[in-house]
Amino acid sequence: MNVLEVSELRKHYPIRAGLLRREVGRVRAVDGVSFHIAAGETLALVGESGCGKTTVSRCILRALRATSGEIRFAPEDGRVVELVGLPKRQLRPLRRHMQMIFQDPYSSLNPRMMVGDIIAEPLKVNGVPAAERQARVLELLDLVQMPASARSRFPHAFSGGQRQRIGIARALALQPRLVVADEPVSALDVSVQAQIINLLLDLQDRLRLSMLFVAHDLGVVRHVSDRVAVMYVGRIVEVAPTATLYRTPRHPYTEALLAAVPAPDPARRGRQLAVLGEVADPANPPPGCAFHPRCPYAVERCRIERPELTEVTPGRWTSCHRARELELAGVG
Repeated sequence: MNVLEVSELRKHYPIRAGLLRREVGRVRAVDGVSFHIAAGETLALVGESGCGKTTVSRCILRALRATSGEIRFAPEDGRVVELVGLPKRQLRPLRRHMQMIFQDPYSSLNPRMMVGDIIAEPLKVNGVPAAERQARVLELLDLVQMPASARSRFPHAFSGGQRQRIGIARALALQPRLVVADEPVSALDVSVQAQIINLLLDLQDRLRLSMLFVAHDLGVVRHVSDRVAVMYVGRIVEVAPTATLYRTPRHPYTEALLAAVPAPDPARRGRQLAVLGEVADPANPPPGCAFHPRCPYAVERCRIERPELTEVTPGRWTSCHRARELELAGVG
């Protein structure tokens, strides 16, 4: 059973001008995104900065109101709720089932609260008795490999990696069905990133978490995701199982992202792919395929006809007119 199903999700921001502030255009931050996450699965949502990844995650959590589309969430087996347009009174009981791990471990924790109170806050808001809260805080600290003494200290006493562990503990306090991790390691040192990734892998195995892992670094998501969805200018251009996507990408943009992943062994470095130009403007995207001005494989059809996301092989979806004929380079 799928925990989350997103269908044709759109989030547009109006551009207003003139004395009467009339709408003269729209920024299409998210423009027709569809995907699903099965129970116990981690889907990575990747792409360059500004492609709409974080906007998608915030629409799912209803931090932003979607312009249109469907977001179907299963807080428990046998029950599915449509989140788009759901009144706040009906939405509030669902929030305990979907939690977020934030990007910045420094600004996401209240500096005036002790760690124990930070982790216990979602429990308190949801009516968990005080005695149970304290026991649960100790359990969560142990789960994220933090000492029990941490509960009586303030966030400034901890490093960035330790703060992110505290943030993870808070996100797991209510045993959510879905966790949205928004660039959870991008603000950390490389060595600390590895520790947090290993922690998330351990939690996936122990808790069977369903997770949307938002990132821009394909070197990171390779280790934590079951499937990868690649976004470009508000749309998904490729979805595939992780190992398949890294071995044989089917969209030129995916190939470009893989080519940018650093290879520590010079003997294993692949060919460099020259991708020129800037990311397309979501307020004025080019006609046809949005990636065609930067694509070394573009043909005339790419410039006039926008490709739709289609299943080219079982479990592999790509929006590229030449997906079946191109031999693109992966990273093995």
